Amino acid sequence: MGKLIYAILSGKPGSEMLKALFAGMKKGIAETELAVVSSGQISAVVSDIVKADLVANQANAITFADVIEILAQQYTLLPMRFGSVMESADSVSMMLERNYEEIQKNLQKVENKVEYGLKIFCNSEKLREQIKPKSEELILSPGKPDSETSNHSIYRDYVNNKLKEHRLEELLLAYIDSVIAQITEKINQLSAVLKFKKIVTETTIIDAVFLLDKEQENNLIQAIDDFKNQFNALNFVLTGPWPPYNFVETTIKLPK
Repeated sequence: MGKLIYAILSGKPGSEMLKALFAGMKKGIAETELAVVSSGQISAVVSDIVKADLVANQANAITFADVIEILAQQYTLLPMRFGSVMESADSVSMMLERNYEEIQKNLQKVENKVEYGLKIFCNSEKLREQIKPKSEELILSPGKPDSETSNHSIYRDYVNNKLKEHRLEELLLAYIDSVIAQITEKINQLSAVLKFKKIVTETTIIDAVFLLDKEQENNLIQAIDDFKNQFNALNFVLTGPWPPYNFVETTIKLPK
C-alpha cells in the first residue's frame, strides 16, 4: 500500500491542531484517513492508497482538491499533482529530506499569498464590428476608376477587401495588447506575479493567473471591477482565491 501526497506544508504541525483540522475535513480518496510525514520544518499530508483506488475521475479529483483547499486556509503549502504516490512513509520522508532546500524556497515564495485566475472572454464578431469604423478610416478610398482601368476594378476591390481585413485584425490585436498592458500595469502596482496566455481561443482572449499577498485581495477585486466598466465589450471572470497551483517551480527529486 502506497502513500498519496496531497500537499507539502510549511512547519511541523502540532498533532492536536492537525487532529482538530482533520476531524472537520472529509477523508482522503477512498475514505482513507489523512496523516502527516515530517522532516525538519516541512511536512507532507498523505493518506494510504491502493493503486486500483487511484482513478482519475471527477469524484477523486474533487476530494483531492478539497483536502488541499482546506489545508491552505490554515497553512502555507505547496499543492501536489493528483497521483503523487510514494511507496511508504519512509519514502516520503526521504523525498522531503532530499528536496528540503528547494521546497523551503518555494514555500517562502508563496507564504501569505493566494492565487487568482482571470479569464477574459469576448464576442469576437461583436468586437470586430465595434472597431471596424476605425479600421476603415485607415484605408484610403480608391479614386474613381477611369475607362482604362475600369476592367480591373474587381481585382482592386479584392485587394482593398483583403487590406481591410488585415487592418481589422491588426486593430483587434492592438486592442487586446492594450488591455493586457493596462492589466499588467495594475498587477505590478499590487506587487503581484502575473502569468497569462493571449488569444487562447476565438472567444477567450486572455487566460491569466496572479499570485499576490492576501492583503491585496480586495484591491485586485476592485481593479477587475474597474476594468469591467472600462472595457464593457469584454467579459471578465475572476476566480479564487486558490492554493498556488501555478506558482510552484520545483521538480521533486525522488529518493535514490
